[in-house]
Amino acid sequence: MHHIKTIEHHLFEEMAKYPGLTTDLIGMLLNISLAAKVIRKQVLMAGLVDGHGSIGQSNIQGEDVQKLDIFANDCIKQLLGQHSVFAVMGSEEDDQVIIPSKRENAQYALLFDPLDGSSNIDVNVSVGTIFSIYKVENPNEASLCDCLQPGKKQVAGGYVIYGPSVMLVYTAGHGVHGFTYDPSIGEFLLSHRDIKIPSKQTYFSINEGNFSQLSPQIKAFLEHVKSKDSEKGLPLAARYVGSLVADFHRNLLKGGVFLYPGTSKKPEGKLRLLYEANPLAFICEQAGGAATNGTERILDLTPKELHQRTPLFIGNKDLVELVHNFLQRA
Repeated sequence: MHHIKTIEHHLFEEMAKYPGLTTDLIGMLLNISLAAKVIRKQVLMAGLVDGHGSIGQSNIQGEDVQKLDIFANDCIKQLLGQHSVFAVMGSEEDDQVIIPSKRENAQYALLFDPLDGSSNIDVNVSVGTIFSIYKVENPNEASLCDCLQPGKKQVAGGYVIYGPSVMLVYTAGHGVHGFTYDPSIGEFLLSHRDIKIPSKQTYFSINEGNFSQLSPQIKAFLEHVKSKDSEKGLPLAARYVGSLVADFHRNLLKGGVFLYPGTSKKPEGKLRLLYEANPLAFICEQAGGAATNGTERILDLTPKELHQRTPLFIGNKDLVELVHNFLQRA
């Protein structure tokens, strides 16, 4: 029992080592963990409380809005918007930025995907919450510009995965740590200290249903990793859930690469730079991996709009570099 460590205990220990991890930042991460508990309960009960399915409307990306999307979005806005730490917030489910009512002298911006993979709820597949935190330039005049910062300026990023167990994974720029929720005591407990993505190349994750829309370079990469070459550790095993958090989480712990390239129908890609690519890229790099849009490091990109999309290649550094090499071919 002496090895049990709550997320709160862990964060205050980290603050003693890293002054940049302020009490405000700790409070934000603890509030995110609280929101995760509330969302977890609703996810578990979705089939019993009419929580499945679409509300019959589309979001700004043209995607069907699920009932749980609305619940998770409202939950995060209410729980995190009432504590006077966020001057501005941006959600994948809201067209414009959100200005909390309590924001006097607030220092931070929050960007989040309230429930990634929510369309999979009906078939009991893991879903997640993704978040990203930045400092704002002028606390009393925070605006859209504070949300359009390059990912390398994040002060914290992370995700929660609601699966067979619920895990919260975060980084504040000093390594990646994971916490598993213990429902018997209602606490997130440290279970994965200083996560490093394995150097062993194990999996590749891509929606091969889009194969006909992929570039010749990506098709060549897929043929390469599926070929037999024991000296190079090939073939890799194919794993694709269709829930970004679940696919990324597996590759982070087991070793692999996730690919969502641009296609002939969607050359800009599908995933959102601010809500998905940036926070996961921050985590991946802190764990020793890499993330690129095919030509540039994800964290170096300067966003131009709130709901900007991007191709994403993320995971084991050698595999991401291999993808990059294939993409440079004529």
